[in-house]
Amino acid sequence: MESLSHILKSMPNSEWRRKAEAKIKAVMDDALVHKFRQKYPFVDDYTVKINMNKLYQYVTEYKSCSNCPGLDNCPNDMTGHYTMLTADTDNDRVYIHEEKVACKKFTSKQLQDAISSRIRTFHVDPRMISRSFSFGDILEADLDRAKAVMQINDYVSQTMELGLQARGLYLSGSFGTGKTFLMGYMLHQLAKVGMTGAIVYMPDFAEDLKGMFQEPYKLKETIDLLKETDLLVFDDIGAENLNPWLRDHVIGAIVNHRMNRKPTFFTSNYALHDLEKHFSFTNKDGDEEYKGQRIMDRIRPFVDVVEVTGTNKRGRS
Repeated sequence: MESLSHILKSMPNSEWRRKAEAKIKAVMDDALVHKFRQKYPFVDDYTVKINMNKLYQYVTEYKSCSNCPGLDNCPNDMTGHYTMLTADTDNDRVYIHEEKVACKKFTSKQLQDAISSRIRTFHVDPRMISRSFSFGDILEADLDRAKAVMQINDYVSQTMELGLQARGLYLSGSFGTGKTFLMGYMLHQLAKVGMTGAIVYMPDFAEDLKGMFQEPYKLKETIDLLKETDLLVFDDIGAENLNPWLRDHVIGAIVNHRMNRKPTFFTSNYALHDLEKHFSFTNKDGDEEYKGQRIMDRIRPFVDVVEVTGTNKRGRS
């Protein structure tokens, strides 16, 4: 935003004087300036005159904010900020001070950016996590799953009050009932109070891991992140193409590290006993019942089951 003096100096002399008088009069007649002078009655005409640029910016930015075009198109000097003026006296001299103040949109974006930075997504649309829904929003969206929503909201409230829990949740239910959405809601709410999280869509993530064999550092870094994040969600577990390495050295290693330390959450179309059958068989080694039992011993005791009922919402606009 150009200052008033810069605008006026760019004009021819004759026009400069006329435009200067008009712009100064417009600033002086503005209701915002009248309120400022009423608040600080000791501000005299001389002080106003030598601080005309500040007053002009004050008025102009206020008008910009009143007709806000959005943060991306903010015309103010500092995006998402407006000028506030104060005045005081010192040794009989009057001073006008300006301060840049963040607007609500900028503050809200900063908060959202901070929340988003705490949550890592692996093959899950980040927008699912970044959307801020209230408890009422998700409850009313499908009353058939009200019991599940209440359980998750109770878990969120308890964690906010008491801190990170040792137990997680196991959301089971039919396709499209909103299990991932509910986990996104939980992650978003708890990220607001500073907790970190990760959500992993297992079918695609399992394929990604194969490509990391050539990048051992990246593989270790990814697994370590999932071990140490405050909240970990394995989304759609049981739908991945299972192999012994994925079961024993990735999923098994992660849940073994986290049990009794940090909560792990799961969404699945399988009930817990059916998930055990899934973990007991791989295309490579066939039926390995004890391997399925072993990994379930690291999952079952550390989750509370949440049955998610309701209508299939996939494909809806």
